[in-house]
Amino acid sequence: MKIRQLSIPLPAPVIALFGTLLLLAMMWSTHAAASDCPDLLRHSFPSLQKNQPQDLCQYQGKVILVVNTASFCGYTNQYGGLEALNRKYREQGLVVLGFPSNDFGGQEPGNSKQIADFCRLTYSVEFPMLAKSHVVGEQRNAFYAELERRTSKKPSWNFHKYLIDHTGTRVMSFESAVAPDDKRLLKSLHELLDARKKTIRMI
Repeated sequence: MKIRQLSIPLPAPVIALFGTLLLLAMMWSTHAAASDCPDLLRHSFPSLQKNQPQDLCQYQGKVILVVNTASFCGYTNQYGGLEALNRKYREQGLVVLGFPSNDFGGQEPGNSKQIADFCRLTYSVEFPMLAKSHVVGEQRNAFYAELERRTSKKPSWNFHKYLIDHTGTRVMSFESAVAPDDKRLLKSLHELLDARKKTIRMI
C-alpha cells in the first residue's frame, strides 16, 4: 500500500514571514560574529596578492604573529623561518601576518606584485601578506598604532614582531634580531598555543 504525500501550498504571507525570519537570523549571526571580534582585530587591509579587503576579524580565536617585512634587509632571510612557523603551527591555531613596509632604509621599494613574487619564489611564503603600508610615524596604519599603544613598543627596523594571544587582549613585542626560531619567541608562542587549546577544550 502506497502512502501518498500531500503537498499543501503555504499562503504567501507565511512564506514571506519565513523569509523575513531567515534574513533576521542571518543578520543576527553576522552581528554576533562581529561583536565577538576583539577590538584589536577590527581592521581591514588590502591583501598583497589580490588587493582585496582582508578583515582581520577572520583571525579571531587564533594566535597571531605580526611582522613588518622588507625584501632587501639583513633580516630578510627570516622569511624562511616565519614560513616554517606557519607550516608547523597553523593547524594548532597560529596565523603569521606579514606587513611589507618601506619605512626603514628604503628596503621595500617594490610594488605589490614584485613583493609577492619575491616572497613566493624566494621563500615559498604561504602565510597571509597585506599590502605595503607604513608601520611607524604619523601615517602608520591603525593596526600598528594600536599595537604600539598596547605594548609601548614600536618597530625600530624591519622584521619587528608582535605576538597576539587568541583572545586578542595580550600582546608581546620582539625586536627584529629575535629570529623566528629564537627560544624566547618559541617559549611565548607555545604558551599562547597551549592556552588556546585549553580554552577550546572547555567549550
